[in-house]
Amino acid sequence: MPMGSAQRGLPKLVRVSLGSAIVLTLLDGKLDAPPTTAYLMTYREGKCSANCQFCPQARKSRSRADMLSRISWPVFSTRHVIEGIQNAVSNDVVKRVCIQALNYPGVFTHLEALVKTIGDQKQVPISISCQPLAKENVRLLAEAGAQRIGIPLDAASEELFDKIKGASAGGPYSWKRQFELLNDAVSIFGEGKVSTHLIVGLGETDSEIVQVIQKCVEIGVLPALFAFTPVFGTGLEGESQPPIERYRRIQVARSLILHEATTFDKIRFGKDGQLLDFGVNKKTLDQIVRSGEPFVTSGCPNCNRPYYNEKPSGPIYNFPREPAEEELCEIREQLDLNGA
Repeated sequence: MPMGSAQRGLPKLVRVSLGSAIVLTLLDGKLDAPPTTAYLMTYREGKCSANCQFCPQARKSRSRADMLSRISWPVFSTRHVIEGIQNAVSNDVVKRVCIQALNYPGVFTHLEALVKTIGDQKQVPISISCQPLAKENVRLLAEAGAQRIGIPLDAASEELFDKIKGASAGGPYSWKRQFELLNDAVSIFGEGKVSTHLIVGLGETDSEIVQVIQKCVEIGVLPALFAFTPVFGTGLEGESQPPIERYRRIQVARSLILHEATTFDKIRFGKDGQLLDFGVNKKTLDQIVRSGEPFVTSGCPNCNRPYYNEKPSGPIYNFPREPAEEELCEIREQLDLNGA
């Protein structure tokens, strides 16, 4: 397979999420919910130079090197992966490629080459999820052909951010700098082409995470929600996932804010920061819940991230497809709306 000039800097190996590897026919297997995005992760011997407390790839993590969240990411030849992407896109099985990046010297050389090579071989939207650290790296990825960029916040307050992925955790990130980079990314990629990740269940209040959702939307950044998932060997391995009822409330608040049906200032919170009222009438709330949209995986277009936060047996935090009618009924119960 000719690679052209983009081959310069192309890594020989790349990790692929287990579900994506099956969709790309790199592995045999059956999938209950096939991913519609091919998820790749940069490969290095060893782990990330950062030390995020929830992440199996953290520098001091004792987790397996092939894990991210609860998903395994086996290693494959980059050439074989790109061939798999070509075939999957041609067959309309894969509609987007998302490349997750660890921090290490030379990672942006690898990302640039991967974006250019995949784009040269097949016209497919490419998203990058990374910590760019500098505006120049954001521009580099845009010029290479990436359509979207995700710069994770993960934590929903400055104090939590510092504790979980900033200086107090032995990490290179700062809350202020992260927002500067998000703004830089919007100026380069454009509004609606930049996303961030927020993890529910790291110790934040409802008020804190909804306020950050509002702030992101106001600066043109799409906030995507994850549920905290404890993984063996990480700094937070002993913590629990958030109650599904709480996660549903945050999902609804996010969706209402995105649709401009409410704002942080209209939402009512208790003294402990717990979300009490969405600031909308019953009809509006019922419409958004019945649509099922708040409960489907949030992120880039065609990103369904099957079972990233949960086991197939449930509870399902982010549905990889539209919820069925019986699932919507259960969601209404979780939101305490069936009597409303």
